[in-house]
Amino acid sequence: MANGPRRRAPVAALPSTILPPSSWRTLALRRTGVRMSSSATPRIGQLDYIRGIAVMGILLANLPAFALPAAAYFSPLAWGGHQGADRIAWFVNFVAVEGKMRGLFSMLFGASMLLVIDRAEAAGRSGLRVHLTRMAVLFAIGLVHLYLIWWGDILAHYALVGAIACLFIRLPTRLLLLFSVLFLLLDLLMSGGVAAMLYGATPPSADMLEEIRNAFGIPPRPALIAELTAYRGTLAQAAAYRWSHAGSPLDELWIFGLQTLSAMLLGMAAYRAGFLTGQWSRRAYARVAAIALGVTLPLYALIGAHSIASGFDYRWIFTASVILGPAIRPVTTLGYAALALLTFRADRGASARIAAAGRVAFSNYLGTSIVMLLLFTGLHQFGRWPRASLYLLAPVMWGIMLAWSPWWVDRFAYGPMEWLWRSLARGRWEPMRVPPAPG
Repeated sequence: MANGPRRRAPVAALPSTILPPSSWRTLALRRTGVRMSSSATPRIGQLDYIRGIAVMGILLANLPAFALPAAAYFSPLAWGGHQGADRIAWFVNFVAVEGKMRGLFSMLFGASMLLVIDRAEAAGRSGLRVHLTRMAVLFAIGLVHLYLIWWGDILAHYALVGAIACLFIRLPTRLLLLFSVLFLLLDLLMSGGVAAMLYGATPPSADMLEEIRNAFGIPPRPALIAELTAYRGTLAQAAAYRWSHAGSPLDELWIFGLQTLSAMLLGMAAYRAGFLTGQWSRRAYARVAAIALGVTLPLYALIGAHSIASGFDYRWIFTASVILGPAIRPVTTLGYAALALLTFRADRGASARIAAAGRVAFSNYLGTSIVMLLLFTGLHQFGRWPRASLYLLAPVMWGIMLAWSPWWVDRFAYGPMEWLWRSLARGRWEPMRVPPAPG
């Protein structure tokens, strides 16, 4: 799902997501997998690596949302093609990518919350104050992203849910897991009630039914034309359209806040248990990856196949996207995290480059949005590319991420957006240059 249309649908999950990367000044300690700052603050290479994989993967999930009308994110019938290569592209994305990268980001967001709070308190500062200040700044940045750059912003939503999640930071691992499961079940129960109305004798209200059809099926032709016209126009026209159609982060908090909170708490538990930081054995990670992915990916394939067999019926797309998919997503994201940790090699080749992309994931995420805005609105390409062709952009963007990120982190303490976030949260401009290594 990362992430779907912000159309005030009664239940939806958006395709985009971001985990705020850590903002500590770092020096490279080669061959260790951990980077140290000038203040001897350790950097966890495993978290950077998983975050790098997630920011690269989220591009795959978000490409249809960047380039096609919002409803096409869930339903290929809405726009972009639903036969041949376009159908295959939708299916592969649904099975392997959609929602899973957002799940990783949400987990890592929760883990990073604990990391930031713990380190603030170890330095004699109020961890809660530091965290809430960061969330306030993230919320403001998210609003700019949402209304001026891309309707699929997840930053403002993460800031709101992150402020709520701090209520749980003192809980032990088992209670974090328990609340994660409870919040997910509550979310699924609420979504299931809507699905029951769609299939049952008691239909939803006319307004709700129209919203669901527009979000998970084919919107009315005039609505599609209006969206295409706005996003093929000037940047100002696109911004005006987003302002009137993108909705409010408060709506998103109500729509899928429980699901996001559940994933953040799972990330806190996984961090506390040492799972996300590489403290488990390779055998344990291999077992988690094999079982989690071996069970859930075939289930996603069955759900996707039924979506095709149903003719992409909006009721089934709704059920698949907001109930069945999210129900098994936490297991899939844990499997992906385990698989990533199995492939992690500290500061070597591809691992080092991917970890560098993860260190500046915030900048990579927002930078991708800007590039896509310039391509599809600035060059008037919105809605003109078939779905399958969009994925040709992925290797290009990945190449850019993997080229600039290592170059940047070798010279600067933070990514550009990481630096801005940290500076605004601290109320002072932070130094950007990495200090020279002693000796």
